[in-house]
Amino acid sequence: MTEDSPRVDREGIYIDRELAEEISIEEGLDSTAVGPYRFPDPGRRRVSGWILLGFAIVALVAIPNGWWVAIGFGALAGWQFLAAWPLAVDEHKALRAAAAAVDFPIGHASATVRFKGWRSRPRWSVVLYSAVEPPDARALVVVDAVTGEVVETPYVEPIDPI
Repeated sequence: MTEDSPRVDREGIYIDRELAEEISIEEGLDSTAVGPYRFPDPGRRRVSGWILLGFAIVALVAIPNGWWVAIGFGALAGWQFLAAWPLAVDEHKALRAAAAAVDFPIGHASATVRFKGWRSRPRWSVVLYSAVEPPDARALVVVDAVTGEVVETPYVEPIDPI
C-alpha cells in the first residue's frame, strides 16, 4: 500500500501489518481474519444458576440466620434458570428467515443478537441491503432466536443514491 492510496474504501479500513503489530491491535479486529464463529449459547446461564444455588446452600449452613442471603441467591439462581433460553437458530438460519420476509434481492447482510424482556429471550436483529450496487433499499428484520420466526414487522426503507 502506497502513501497516496486510500486508507478507507468500500471494502473496509486498512492498517499496515507493521503498524497493527506495533500498536498491538487484537487479532479479532483484523478484517482479513476468516474462520468459523459461533455465538455462545445463552443456555450456559444454567451453570451460573447452579453456582448461585450452591451459594444459597452455603449461606444457609454457614451464616447464622442466613436464610435472607439464601433467599437472595436462590432468587438469582431461579432467574438464571428461567433466562437460559436455547439458541436454536444460528445467524445463517436467521439471515434466511429475514431474506424471506422482504421483497427485494439481498446483497450485503449482517446479524447481531439482542435480548428482549425480563427473561432475556434472544432475538436476531438482521440488517439487509438490496443486491444492486449501490444498494437502493435496506431493511431491519427481527427474528426470534428460539423459534426462527419473524417477530416484528420488518422495517424497510429506500436508500437515496449518492
